[in-house]
Amino acid sequence: MHTYGDDLWSIVNGLCDMRCLQFFRTSNSVSKLFHSWLGYVTLTALDSFTIFKYYRSAISRSAFKCKNCKKAFSTREVFLDLTVTAGSNEYQEVPPIGTELFRNPLVSFVYERGWRQNFATAGFPGPDEEVKLAQEFLKPALGGVLLDVSCGSGLLSRRFAMSDSYSAVIALDFSENMLRQAYELIKEDKALDSRNLALVRADVARLPFAQGTIDAVHAGAAIHCWPSPSTGVAEISRILKPGGVFVATTFLSPITDLQMDVLKPFLQIYRTAASSMSIRYWTESELEDLCHACGFVSYQKVRRNGFIMLSASKPKETDNE
Repeated sequence: MHTYGDDLWSIVNGLCDMRCLQFFRTSNSVSKLFHSWLGYVTLTALDSFTIFKYYRSAISRSAFKCKNCKKAFSTREVFLDLTVTAGSNEYQEVPPIGTELFRNPLVSFVYERGWRQNFATAGFPGPDEEVKLAQEFLKPALGGVLLDVSCGSGLLSRRFAMSDSYSAVIALDFSENMLRQAYELIKEDKALDSRNLALVRADVARLPFAQGTIDAVHAGAAIHCWPSPSTGVAEISRILKPGGVFVATTFLSPITDLQMDVLKPFLQIYRTAASSMSIRYWTESELEDLCHACGFVSYQKVRRNGFIMLSASKPKETDNE
């Protein structure tokens, strides 16, 4: 478990090339608020829904500033926006269609109201059972910081937080509307008021955390939507502590590994035919190979029809000696 040490941003680092984000205090009330949390959590500024609920106005007057590139990150939303383009006025990017789909407010609204339930047809056991399965793989990270990437509306993030198994849970997504929906659902559950659950907007391809600072990362029903899964998994490997755990769920292709060997010459055609614009279907061997390519070891899996939960670990320092 990481505890607060000599650097306020020992976990949350910057987004410039030096990754050196530092807290720039603009309010004494904010400063006192953050210091009141230091003995309990690892993230200070990213610590609890209680902060967002009771100290929203104070936080909105604070900012984060990189001392190298001077870029400032404001906190004027119900989530912390730590994307590279946060605060940009003129520059705009057009993300892939799959990414844009989940930024749609309608999709964000229906995600827990029918959309996610359809995953059962592929073999997904449902959020409660998925968290139960994940907790078995996440045992080495008990008491540490859990990052739930591509958290969507916080369906699983809330359950992880309620388990009281972690010092803090960071619910991270690229979709602003998913995070707003997560905030509304968190407000409805009074039991979450005392839990250290933070909402952060960031890109899985450029996670705003220092190398080797996170105890565990969970990616539920997400990796199939990432524009570059290898970039995302490599970033997860970078931020995990030695021995840290990565757990993910996704959809499996109906085509077996053996059949895939035959199809390899036509792989790109197969990808186009078998995958929609927003979902990639995987073979088991692809997922294991991806984890190994990104430096993970101790690959494990649980499979149920078209559902797979995988777990892999970042090598411990002694493993590299």
